[in-house]
Amino acid sequence: MRNFRLFLLLSLLLLAAVPSCKPVRDNYTVVISLDGFRWDYPDYYNTTFLDSIEAVGVSARMEPSFPASTFPNHYTLATGLVPDHHGLVNNSFWHPQKQYKYSMGDSLCRYNPDYYLGEPVWTTAQRQGVKTGNVYWVGSDIPIKDSHPTYWRKWDEDPHWTFEERVDEVVRLMSLPEQDRPHLVMAYFDEPDHTGHEYGPISPETKAMAEHMDSLMHSLYLRLKALPYGNKINFIVLSDHGMEEISPERFIGWYDVIPEGWTERIIAHSPTSIFVKEGYVDSLYNRLKEVKHINVWKHGEVPEELNYGTSDHLGELIVAPDLGWQFAAHPSKNKGAHGYSPKETDMMVIFRAVGPDFKEGYEAPYTEGELSAFRNVDIYPLLCELLGVKPAPVDGKLDRIRKILK
Repeated sequence: MRNFRLFLLLSLLLLAAVPSCKPVRDNYTVVISLDGFRWDYPDYYNTTFLDSIEAVGVSARMEPSFPASTFPNHYTLATGLVPDHHGLVNNSFWHPQKQYKYSMGDSLCRYNPDYYLGEPVWTTAQRQGVKTGNVYWVGSDIPIKDSHPTYWRKWDEDPHWTFEERVDEVVRLMSLPEQDRPHLVMAYFDEPDHTGHEYGPISPETKAMAEHMDSLMHSLYLRLKALPYGNKINFIVLSDHGMEEISPERFIGWYDVIPEGWTERIIAHSPTSIFVKEGYVDSLYNRLKEVKHINVWKHGEVPEELNYGTSDHLGELIVAPDLGWQFAAHPSKNKGAHGYSPKETDMMVIFRAVGPDFKEGYEAPYTEGELSAFRNVDIYPLLCELLGVKPAPVDGKLDRIRKILK
């Protein structure tokens, strides 16, 4: 008996000495982003596949982060940090330390990991032994923290994959032998954003594209389900931002309201970051406060609900136009735009999820009281939960959306 007690005591001590480690889950997760897919497109267009998920999975209206634009929000989805914290404060911005303008189309900065703060979910997963795959997601082709996904492809590598080829790649990754197969695959599709810009959110052209993307997602889902382990795949479709109709009649020109010689530089459109010459901040602030249909804030004084305005990538003044208005050097030729407050309904996006870890026929509430209950900053901790890995410290909170899980 004495030996047994000694054995039991030693066993307990050994167990206490071993750090607890959450096991990697058996299921797989595929995340698809359809750029610019507004949350209510299924109400306007014939999206039979996305509609069908409502009956067998989870549906929600998701709030993006400010500004409601592509690069900031895709990186938020990947990191769980708001743009003000992960560094990509807009699709283009000025970096004071580097004295260089970041632009998503400029390869000199686009592939520089110094611009990308935080830890993408693929890095979090791989540090904990989980393989990941990626098709064109923002940040996946950049060595952030000296790390790439297990499988990835550079955006400007030739040939650039078509939508159908991206679908094939997702299926290929999920068809790899078990020891090589990623547990997380994330893929980006740059429509219906382009069409929504050119023709407006409510148009025959955007209708055709939204319905085409819905059909493409249906095809992908069926191919994944047909795999021998298809019943172990969580399938998520979401987006980065919505779309709003614009026109030249709702336009305010920078140079019509900003006196010459008062600024060092003006960057981006919505919101606009203004680097003001010394001694002119208060004067320009007061002048812009009088202009209708725009909101102006000093650095660090943006309303708390927007979680924006403290990054050193932003100027002394930040200007955001009202929904549907433009504040720029010249009016856009497009009929649709985004970048507005995520609190605006037309900036919100779809979220659909179906699979073994999600509830069936569950519509997630958008608000609880006066607070948003479904925010894109919470997707990172959700993915970590699905993978069974420990998340990095982030702005997102799993508890806000945990109810969508079984």
